[in-house]
Amino acid sequence: MSPTPPLFSLPEARMRFTKSTREALNNKNIKPLLCTFSQLPGSENEKKCTLDQAFRGVLEEEIINHSSCENVLAIISLAIGGVTEGICTASTPFVLLGDVLDCLPLDQCDTIFTFVEKNVATWKSSTFYSAGKNYLLRMCNDLLRRLSKSQNTVFCGRIQLFLARLFPLSEKSGLNLQSQFNLENVTVFNTNEQESTLGQKHTEDREEGMDVEEGEMGDDEAPTTCSIPIDYNLYRKFWSLQDYFRNPVQCYEKISWKTFLKYSEEVLAVFKSYKLDDTQASRKKMEELKTGGEHVYFAKFLTSEKLMDLQLSDSNFRRHILLQYLILFQYLKGQVKFKSSNYVLTDEQSLWIEDTTKSVYQLLSENPPDGERFSKMVEHILNTEENWNSWKNEGCPSFVKESVCFLHRRTTDTKPMRVVRKRTAPEDFLGKGPNKKILMGNEELTRLWNLCPDNMEACKSETRAVNNSNYGWRALRLLARRSPHFFQPTNQQFKSLPEYLENMVIKLAKELPPPSEEIKTGEDEDEEDNDALLKENESPDVRRDKPVTGEQIEVFANKLGEQWKILAPYLEMKDSEIRQIECDSEDMKMRAKQLLVAWQDQEGIHATPDNLINALNKSGLSDLAESLTNDNETNS
Repeated sequence: MSPTPPLFSLPEARMRFTKSTREALNNKNIKPLLCTFSQLPGSENEKKCTLDQAFRGVLEEEIINHSSCENVLAIISLAIGGVTEGICTASTPFVLLGDVLDCLPLDQCDTIFTFVEKNVATWKSSTFYSAGKNYLLRMCNDLLRRLSKSQNTVFCGRIQLFLARLFPLSEKSGLNLQSQFNLENVTVFNTNEQESTLGQKHTEDREEGMDVEEGEMGDDEAPTTCSIPIDYNLYRKFWSLQDYFRNPVQCYEKISWKTFLKYSEEVLAVFKSYKLDDTQASRKKMEELKTGGEHVYFAKFLTSEKLMDLQLSDSNFRRHILLQYLILFQYLKGQVKFKSSNYVLTDEQSLWIEDTTKSVYQLLSENPPDGERFSKMVEHILNTEENWNSWKNEGCPSFVKESVCFLHRRTTDTKPMRVVRKRTAPEDFLGKGPNKKILMGNEELTRLWNLCPDNMEACKSETRAVNNSNYGWRALRLLARRSPHFFQPTNQQFKSLPEYLENMVIKLAKELPPPSEEIKTGEDEDEEDNDALLKENESPDVRRDKPVTGEQIEVFANKLGEQWKILAPYLEMKDSEIRQIECDSEDMKMRAKQLLVAWQDQEGIHATPDNLINALNKSGLSDLAESLTNDNETNS
């Protein structure tokens, strides 16, 4: 009888792994850990979990003892080596990084994060990416909450850039798919005129004070413009505009738009009246910045009344404000998928925006230094931004092209190889969802083929062509050209055109050759003209359903709510797409909306209310189908 193998002992394994980790840390080599892992009894999973605990225990001791960041990073490097060698779980380095950043002060977190940045290639490798991407995202978000956007601006920017390098461009968690605004970005300023230092009664005092301050500044730092008359009215209107830049949808409201229009015209009039000069002093300051002078900037506007005149005389400040106008105008004019259908500009608004955009670009080009160059650069950037908007409106398709299988066939030794594309398998044309839609390779053919699965049922339909006056008229013309029956006298009386056409169809059917014989027909010389005329004269009753609108999706998503998952398979949604929708949002109405938008992207012009109603009936949601039918009839 063979001896019983030794059992796995957690306390002993943990003690030996802790000792080996210390030894590996001192020797800066992972070999002690590999030896201990191979010698210990137990399953691989048991030993991996124990080593994970040992790493966290040693790291905890280092942090408590206030060890240097080098020792801490050495432990994490050992964990990375352990994952590569297969002796610890893939998430261990990320857990250790989270522990470190949670415990250390912000100045030391900067050093740790530098290590994270340098190893971005490691995190993106197949071994680490799947296991660590959520840990890294959570770690970065926790760190951003601790940082001040105004005091730690550079550190915050480094974190955002790291996330941009880590995740692919099509990662939906960073795309703001619903086009939401940061409404928490509120600009605080003095809204109480009684407390203002810019009151009319203090005008003379302020002018005297300004003269003193200007005298103290020295010749090289003298303002480059004449003094701008500033009162509380201008101050209030100027900073009130930030609320429109923060939340642009206010501009679609009639009263808010009038306020925005009035305030903008006054502020831009000040910019036009008091232009900045590209003087020698300002050029000297710019040269200092270019040759190594520290560029000081702020993450948030300072709204003190005392700074107002200096701000309006600052070229960088003016650029910020004018650029905000251009970004706002681009949103108001642009096509955004999640923008409500009610958000439409009037002709008067569009004209004002167009004229004001030209004025803003003109002000930018006149604003020193290098105003014209800066203006052209901004225009180019905003034009390329349209490509980004279009990509998001199309559902953010992946930039990675799917590989296509090719069969390489060599004709002769002297000729180059001829590439033959592998044919698509027949089953790829068949729908795999409950609707079993057959794909014909062309949108119009697919629509026609899937109108009715049963051809005989389609022929029996009451809405067939003979009942349509437009098609009836065309049928008469075809009969006059091709059929002798049209000119034969008859005593039979017909009450209507459809009845006459039915009779003619029956007569012609009797004269048709057997199915085995080939039927040859001539081409109608003006068939294309007839088709065009039919489309022009087509009545609303026979016009094909129009695709659903954004407003219809918004309304129906609210009704669908928690039942969205029942409908999803009947809209040909894959399991991976359903899981993605669940991950993107916790709100049921938002999930329903994302489902309908994904279906709209998938179906294109075939995303019609009728097709949606059919899917609802098949999924058992008849009540919702009836509600959508009533809404559709009401709107039509």
